[in-house]
Amino acid sequence: MKIELGGPVLAVDIGGTKVAAGVVGPDGRVRCHRQAPTASPDGEALFAKLVALAEATLAEHDGPVGACGVGSGGPARDHHRLLSPLNIDVWRDFPLQERLSAVLGLPVAVDNDAKALALAEGWVGAAVGEDNYLAMVVSTGVGGGIVLNGRLLDGADGNAGHIGHVFVTEGGRADAAGAVGLLEGQASGTAIADLLDGVAPAEAPPETRRRVGTLVGRGVGSVANLLDLRLAVAGGSVALGYGDDFFSAAQAEIDHICRLIHSRGTRIVPSPLGPHGGLIGAAAVAARLLG
Repeated sequence: MKIELGGPVLAVDIGGTKVAAGVVGPDGRVRCHRQAPTASPDGEALFAKLVALAEATLAEHDGPVGACGVGSGGPARDHHRLLSPLNIDVWRDFPLQERLSAVLGLPVAVDNDAKALALAEGWVGAAVGEDNYLAMVVSTGVGGGIVLNGRLLDGADGNAGHIGHVFVTEGGRADAAGAVGLLEGQASGTAIADLLDGVAPAEAPPETRRRVGTLVGRGVGSVANLLDLRLAVAGGSVALGYGDDFFSAAQAEIDHICRLIHSRGTRIVPSPLGPHGGLIGAAAVAARLLG
């Protein structure tokens, strides 16, 4: 996927646990960054926190930026002009793009954080040179972005790629939207904390890590069979934190499911972008705006 930046941009990554701001250069490297917990008493307080992070980051960078790109948990309406992230209940139809552009005096582009990661992986990550792949965030929530024939899929309203809401198991816990048996309700950090009855997801035993990997592999295998792609890149604190237990179990389930000519051999690999994947993706969202 071709991503080009003529100069540095401000990048903002909004997740259910933390929000971050950084300046990313045209080489895809994060030059400076700051972060804070997402938890806020109301929507205006969260917006003020984001603005403070952005302004402090710009002051640290001390140079011009061409635009601001934002990756946020979803879903959203009107192609991410109105945000209603499932894991951020203080924002419902929040007009972040318009508000942030007015405060910062910059053009602002907003997209789903997992779609942003898909752009980042094709730019400087594990999918460089690939025209067909899935990128996933397995963290507080579970999201996805899909590139087919070298183009990021948007869908009718910008929400394409929500792999966290594919069916993977009978029964179990309901997700934040109230549906039972979907991937996010079983494999997200929020779900794992509930299933472990208060034990931190990072402390999950090996059998839990493998179960999460198996369920993610089930979702990935279904997408590979459906969309004729052979690569999935997984980032986020759960996927990367669970490491070999997660990825081995996921690959085994993919091998079990992907038996068609066009999906056999599908691989799942860890994102090499680590904790900066969200900011690099947000910068790629800005590049789309400028491009």
